[in-house]
Amino acid sequence: MFTNPKNIVSDKEHGFTLIELIVVIIIVGILAALGMTQCSKIVEKSRLAEARIRIGTMKQLAYEYYLNNGTWVGMGLADVGVDNTCTSSGFYRYWIDNPSNYLNLVGTRCTSGGKTPDASATYTYYLHYNPGWADAHWTCEGACP
Repeated sequence: MFTNPKNIVSDKEHGFTLIELIVVIIIVGILAALGMTQCSKIVEKSRLAEARIRIGTMKQLAYEYYLNNGTWVGMGLADVGVDNTCTSSGFYRYWIDNPSNYLNLVGTRCTSGGKTPDASATYTYYLHYNPGWADAHWTCEGACP
């Protein structure tokens, strides 16, 4: 009933200490938190790209309206294929601002109604458009991604 000293393992070699495990958990938690914030920013930028595409379609429909009628006056939301509400299938509400010599085609990030997993990201995205001058440029106001 004697044991061989080579088979005896000391207490220090049995596993990790509690402090070592806590340090590893803290490091993994910090890395996960950094990864989640970066992921949220990337997702919001993709939503902004979706808004740019939709506003670009609005621009095409507005130009078609202008060619048919010779003016922006009287153009409604239905003429550019949008409504000014946050629907359950969208992240933005779209509308037209100042139909005169130029147009502001606008997408505003929904903060209620619609898909709002990040309701804190409130911003408005504009396309300033004047077909007579062949001028169009984008502007973002608020907490832009």
